[in-house]
Amino acid sequence: MNDPAPGATGVDERRGVFTGLIDLAARRLGGMVLSADDEFFAAKENLLDPIDPRFDADAYGDRGKVMDGWETRRRRDLPGVDRCVIRLGVPGVVDAVVVDTAFFRGNFPDAFELEGCVSEGGPPPEDVWWLSLVGRTSLRGDALQRFEVDQPRRATHVRFSIVPDGGVARLRILGRGLPDLHRAADGDGRLDLAAAVNGGRAVACSDEFFSSPHNLVMVGDARSMADGWETRRRRGPGEDRAVLELATTGTVERLEVDTTHFKGNYPDRIVIEATHQPEASPRDLLGAAAEWVTILPETLLQPHLRHVFDVEEPVEATHLRLRVLPDGGVARLRAFGVVSEAGWRRHGLAVLDVAADALAVAALLTCCGSTRWARELAARRPFGSAERLLRDADEVFAGLDDDDLLEAFSAHPRIGERVAASAETEAAGHTRWSAGEQSGTATAEEDTLAALTEGNRAYEERFGHVFLIRAAGRSAEEMLAALRERLDNDDAAELQVAAEQQRQITVLRLDKLLREPRPATTLTTTDRPGSRP
Repeated sequence: MNDPAPGATGVDERRGVFTGLIDLAARRLGGMVLSADDEFFAAKENLLDPIDPRFDADAYGDRGKVMDGWETRRRRDLPGVDRCVIRLGVPGVVDAVVVDTAFFRGNFPDAFELEGCVSEGGPPPEDVWWLSLVGRTSLRGDALQRFEVDQPRRATHVRFSIVPDGGVARLRILGRGLPDLHRAADGDGRLDLAAAVNGGRAVACSDEFFSSPHNLVMVGDARSMADGWETRRRRGPGEDRAVLELATTGTVERLEVDTTHFKGNYPDRIVIEATHQPEASPRDLLGAAAEWVTILPETLLQPHLRHVFDVEEPVEATHLRLRVLPDGGVARLRAFGVVSEAGWRRHGLAVLDVAADALAVAALLTCCGSTRWARELAARRPFGSAERLLRDADEVFAGLDDDDLLEAFSAHPRIGERVAASAETEAAGHTRWSAGEQSGTATAEEDTLAALTEGNRAYEERFGHVFLIRAAGRSAEEMLAALRERLDNDDAAELQVAAEQQRQITVLRLDKLLREPRPATTLTTTDRPGSRP
């Protein structure tokens, strides 16, 4: 029998309960303990050791008992707390945490806390805002304990705190990878859609007796048979299946099936299928209920070999299903392809749905400058689909009062005005999007621009707010004509016309928010909810 593969598969899989979650902090994915307040008795790095904790009753050193974990000195200034900061190997959504106090019996912490932050550009700065993931919770000694995150949020780093001191053997941060795919993909949007480092994951399997299907999408080459997906020996007819959720919707163009280390136990044949069902359950995808399209027909495999296949008829997909006939082991499955337009929207929506509240509000404010609209819309998350996002955006917008609308209008530059971007507006996307939307003025004649300047002045004197029009697709002359026509409106009628233009701009920008890259973000204490009016 093979030993279970250590590392990125999480603890629940070791117990035989497949959850589809991976250890986001796994060393092999790039997870690392960056700092600790104290590590007098045992090093902080032990927390992420992929091997189960060990205990040697006779092992003592200069500082006392040698323990396999992170252990701090006895605290005399009670109450207190010891903390360590961990960089996740894959930024993602934290769904649960496993705290293992194995062999810590009289020296385990009384309680722990887990917080997360978003610091895309590097280690968290001193003023980073830590979002609570698991509040202060009691621990037991010498026990493997799993704790759910009530409101899963995306994080790049976590801070693990023990109260008041003591030792913890292992820490596993279970979740779903959600890195920035705009950075991961090349200029044409191509990448390994199945890779764990890009957000791909195994969500279901028929059997994982020897090792987990999570290994199929791990980084690097398999280190042994234990570092692949292997099923038990089948004594009758049938097959085994594993379902992979791709990082986002895309078109798979090339497949790599690696049987390295599997020499007498590789599958005789395989079939790979694809489906586009973003909302289907793992159970349905594993069984016969889902509709699958074959992208690699039944194909003989060879032992200990990386097989490469071009997909002759690529299809847009959200999931792949690997069928092994009749059983056996596969080390890796790579699915190289290109992210589709629907995939970029799906990825952007996934990030928005699980962003910290302040980040979600800030992102939505780039689409509509009403603070009330952004906060109320963010509170309706998760949206789950772009259609629901747009529907909810319209519903919240319909409830805005005049002051809210005027605040939204004030976020826009004047039509035809060439304004230098401030650092704040450029980071938020206002200037970049406005410049693109007003591209019709870039080639306008000087007399047209002068007329727009004069018209803007007259309009603001007449109505008290900036002239607003959905500029995308309109020429400078068309916008000037609309401005002159609307000067004859009464105040109430013009407010409604401007509100409808704002609504249309908001819809366009929400689509851009989902599709386009976002600047690297670090959420600081000055950005947290309630810190600004």
